[in-house]
Amino acid sequence: MSSVRRHRKNASAMRLLGRQLARFREAAGLTQRDLATEFNLAEETVASIEQGRRPLKPDLADRLDARLDTKGALSVAVENMPEVDLIPAWAEEFLDREQEALALASYENQVVPGLLQTADYARAVFASRIPVMDKDEIEAQTERRLVRRRILQSTPRRSVSFVLWEAVLHVPLGGTHVHRAQLAHLRSLTELPGLAIQVMPFTHTTHPALDGAFVLLETPDHQHLAYTETQRGSHLIHAPDEVSILAQRYAMLRTLALDPDDTRGLLDRLLGET
Repeated sequence: MSSVRRHRKNASAMRLLGRQLARFREAAGLTQRDLATEFNLAEETVASIEQGRRPLKPDLADRLDARLDTKGALSVAVENMPEVDLIPAWAEEFLDREQEALALASYENQVVPGLLQTADYARAVFASRIPVMDKDEIEAQTERRLVRRRILQSTPRRSVSFVLWEAVLHVPLGGTHVHRAQLAHLRSLTELPGLAIQVMPFTHTTHPALDGAFVLLETPDHQHLAYTETQRGSHLIHAPDEVSILAQRYAMLRTLALDPDDTRGLLDRLLGET
């Protein structure tokens, strides 16, 4: 796979540039159809650029600057268009909240939570994404994930709790070596003060979080929030009644899960088997 980074443009910047083009066009007294006809384009192409759905190419930007007398504004904007954010816009607020949280509680049933991942495990997670990431993107995302982990070592320490479905521990994501190193890392983390890791064992025939993973946060001003993710988006929940429902579920999860000492024992057994 090529290590050259794919250049994808930031969607917000594309929308801003599109609105600028629309304003310049209107100031020149032209409709989208007029501009399309003059530049031998489809009217839909002009509309897509102005709506930020299609990138403005450098050569077209140059021609538009000349026609609309915009003193090179469009060309300069295209040349300095930022690449797509490594962190999706829908996750930014959560990551900000995570860094400042007084307390954090997380239930995960698919993979080891990001805050607990080793570098190689994180790379394996990102390498599994579709569309496929190139090597530079995987490394950049992995580095960001490692930076996030620093909150586990921060002073003063916060209260951090994780419940993992046992299946997460058995999937050899990244291969045997990566899997074993990840289990060993989890085992070492169980010794950190203020951090609790518990496993929801296979032996339970049901539990209260079958709807999926979620995170609970307490902010420095003691606001309680919840966060959930889907395949292509996320939801930061502020409504107290909705947060309360997830908090109740998490409390029940911790009651049903192995306690921290038994979780250490499970990790020791798994490490002895790998």
